[in-house]
Amino acid sequence: MKITSIRKAAATVVQIAGSVDSLTSEEAQSFFDAQIGSDHTRLVADLSQVEYLSSAGLRVLLSAMKSTRQRGGDLYLAGLQENVRQVLDLAGFTSIFKIFSTVEEALDAFLP
Repeated sequence: MKITSIRKAAATVVQIAGSVDSLTSEEAQSFFDAQIGSDHTRLVADLSQVEYLSSAGLRVLLSAMKSTRQRGGDLYLAGLQENVRQVLDLAGFTSIFKIFSTVEEALDAFLP
């Protein structure tokens, strides 16, 4: 897994590539915690290059979303591959998260 961030005017984009599973979830959680701890509470998770998302990955996303919302922000998901969308759907997360086709659409949704 590779994880990076880019600060944009509307929000911080967290780009994730590879698998988010039990082997990588701790690194992903630490990365999100650092972003949120640095007052980046409006986040867009770019999942367009995530090939696999396990239950451990779902916990990371849910935890990050709760943390951002507690601080007045939010976590939007963007660019989901079909298999990742199916995992989110089966877990019931598609009704919890705001999901966008592209990062640009998610960033626009943060604008007033």
